[in-house]
Amino acid sequence: MNYRFQNLLGAPYRGGNAVITQNTNLISPVGNRVSVTDLVKSQTVTLPDQSSSNIRRIAASPDGVFLLTIDDNNRCLFINIPRRGVLHRITFKHPVSAVKFNPNGKYVAVAAGKLLQIWKSPGFKREVFGFELVRTFADCNDKILAIDWDNESKYLIVGTKDLTVRLFFVDKVKGSYKKPFSFLGHKDSVVGCFFGVDKKSNRVNKVYTIARDGFIFSWSYSGNDAKINDFRDEVLEDDEPPSPGTPEKDGEGIVKKRKDFDGKESGFGEDEDYLSGGAWELTKHCFMQAPAKLTACDYHRGLDLVVVGFSNGVFGLYQMPDFVCIHLLSISREKITTAVFNDLGNWLTFGCAELGQLLVWEWRSESYILKQQGHYFDVNTLAYSPDSQLLATGADDNKVKVWTVSSGFCFVTFTEHTNAVTALHFMANNHCLLSASLDGTVRAWDLLRYRNFRTFTTPSSRQFVSLAADQSGEVICAGTQDSFEIFVWSMKTGRLLDVLSGHEGPVHGLMFSPTNAILASSSWDKTVRLWDVFEGKGTVETFPHAHDVLTVTYRPDGKQLACSTLDGQIHFWDPIDGFLMYTIEGRRDIAGGRLMTDRRSAANSSSGKCFTSLCYSADGSYILAGGSNRFICMYDVADQVLLRRFQITHNLSLDGVLDFLNSKNMTAAGPLDLIDDDNSDTEEGIDKQTRGNMGYNLPGSMPNHGRPVVRTKCLKIAPTGRSFSAATTEGVLVYSIDESFIFDPTDLDIDVTPEAIDAALNEDQPSRALILSLRLNEDTLIKKCIFSVSLVDVPAVASSIPCRYLQRLIEALVDLLERCPHLEFVLCWCQELCQVHGNSIQQNSRNLLPALKSLQKAITIIHQDLADTCASNEYMLRYLCSVSIKK
Repeated sequence: MNYRFQNLLGAPYRGGNAVITQNTNLISPVGNRVSVTDLVKSQTVTLPDQSSSNIRRIAASPDGVFLLTIDDNNRCLFINIPRRGVLHRITFKHPVSAVKFNPNGKYVAVAAGKLLQIWKSPGFKREVFGFELVRTFADCNDKILAIDWDNESKYLIVGTKDLTVRLFFVDKVKGSYKKPFSFLGHKDSVVGCFFGVDKKSNRVNKVYTIARDGFIFSWSYSGNDAKINDFRDEVLEDDEPPSPGTPEKDGEGIVKKRKDFDGKESGFGEDEDYLSGGAWELTKHCFMQAPAKLTACDYHRGLDLVVVGFSNGVFGLYQMPDFVCIHLLSISREKITTAVFNDLGNWLTFGCAELGQLLVWEWRSESYILKQQGHYFDVNTLAYSPDSQLLATGADDNKVKVWTVSSGFCFVTFTEHTNAVTALHFMANNHCLLSASLDGTVRAWDLLRYRNFRTFTTPSSRQFVSLAADQSGEVICAGTQDSFEIFVWSMKTGRLLDVLSGHEGPVHGLMFSPTNAILASSSWDKTVRLWDVFEGKGTVETFPHAHDVLTVTYRPDGKQLACSTLDGQIHFWDPIDGFLMYTIEGRRDIAGGRLMTDRRSAANSSSGKCFTSLCYSADGSYILAGGSNRFICMYDVADQVLLRRFQITHNLSLDGVLDFLNSKNMTAAGPLDLIDDDNSDTEEGIDKQTRGNMGYNLPGSMPNHGRPVVRTKCLKIAPTGRSFSAATTEGVLVYSIDESFIFDPTDLDIDVTPEAIDAALNEDQPSRALILSLRLNEDTLIKKCIFSVSLVDVPAVASSIPCRYLQRLIEALVDLLERCPHLEFVLCWCQELCQVHGNSIQQNSRNLLPALKSLQKAITIIHQDLADTCASNEYMLRYLCSVSIKK
């Protein structure tokens, strides 16, 4: 039960800005979480920390250790990325539109409304309240949209919505702060402003300002450099340097030190300001993309390159200051919401929030480093592959995506369906995926050639909402929403074999028994029916209920059947003898929060108090249940008790998270959040996209610009039992068992000690030592005893292991297969265990199934790696032989 959040799939990007740290780590917000993608290893992980609402802005320290996230409620989290922990929290008083660390990571500039605030970064000291406000500039007349530091942290440049760019002097000059210098001339809001530096002196000599109307202004500084040279060449008149502790002089011989924010002295004079006394020369350029608006931009100081993104999906890369267009391409039809360089400047990152699209493009070779796009609408269904390595998702955007669970990447997307995908099923061979859709088709996908090799249809159009296949893979069944029938096809020929009639409501649950050819179906007609598909006998058994049955599932051993009803109960049936075993009352456990449109409190509301998805664990000892609320419940099947509740999100941007709403947000016209006074999209020339364009309002979306409702549409446990996934409004949440060691002895006695194990090994008793280590159940000792056995003695030691310790021994061998290089030795252990304890494994298949699935997964991964290596070696040997023959 030690499941913890591991990753978030199905929604790589939803808005906000993205940053790249350490040149290869891409950090992007995903709702109220943050995703970190290693672009070299092609792996993505989602940090477990959650903000109170959707994240609006993020900023990373220059060394890539600290991350600052700010959400829509102006609440800020200061996160240590390697430790994945929150160090500090703070709430800003004004909406934050821009935030940036200074070059040494010591300070953070925050644009809080009209105010420019400089905070001391809290990552360097262990303090109760690490945030310290150093300085506030209140010289702007409107919202600040962009911020940039110079290399020496002496100047800050900000762009505002009042068409003005201001240059702020961070330190005092002649004992007081100078007024900011203003750059004027833009005719629209300033989206970006950046410092350009002289490569020889590493000093600011240019300023680039970019406006939303597609104009870029290049400001070149032409000042008197004599002042800078005099300061650089100024030395002490004395021949010898002053001894430590010599007081500073105001005379001509001693340079007066400049004090930094924290009072420490630096090597610059207090009155030294190399951007005063000169003139700025303006050069204007236009990107020529009207009527599209410029929505994102970035500047690389080392290469002097500017990248810009527009509301029509076009991006451009320009060489400055000559304004030479290097690339001008289109990546989508929606607006680009973020564009950023990596540290070397060879990779460009683009994000499109409307499509959930995240791209990393190498502009020199014109190739993609990363191309990920999530589901546009909510995910409806999930399916694990038999080896637990792949996860398939189907959604309301008519797409089927297949993800690699270990890396979190989608490697193939199928788009042949023309309506929402409602059900998925992996075949036993691991290379075939079935999908059912409301478009009236069931399609079979080849995961080796990535093609739709078979399509199952009906004489008249139907809407399929459930899907099942027998263990042999010969028969495919799909339940309908409109005709209340179950259609049966042959997998080999694709012909329609039978139509099962009898239900009087939509068939939303369908599953074959794991041990025989009996098909179970659940319907809104308040019944669960069992069908003998191969014998053609029709309905074998009918289990009546008092309320609509929402879903049905078999236990992995086929000896129990679970179904959930509309009144929030879970019923457990014996499918062999046909009697009700017991019932779990789950209305109070699944009770959801209050929606904005509810006229009743959460306690008195009847909506959402039922389970729409059930899933047994791999050994059948517990069951997971989820529905139209924020909780996933885990129940013990034998004792019918609630073991644990998983809250899928704390995101207040979703509806149904809170049990009590704030009464001050209620007006005579309804909830304040439902009143639409936002016209920013109209200003940008983009019409808002509305959901429900497929003929019905999609679940998870509300009319009148309401917020999405938190819910769980599908639950699946991996065949190995080490993880489970939930299709939620936030995306596909993946939970896995924590790998940290927990002391849980199997058969502890006063004589079972590490000393006794070492004594048995010293006396050359490997069998006794291994049994003692299995009883103690300590991972390091078990592996030590396994390696102490010689290869010749493996059959004898394996036969002496009691059956009750087989599961723990198999789990240890699985871990060794994944980590140690002694492949042949571990495989010999696996072979001997299967040969000696074959009958015991069959008798205890229910308890050993998770461990055996994990073993199958590990062996499959090793087989694939060896196959690839052998194939490459074969071609290399052929090449070397052909070269030697020619010579």
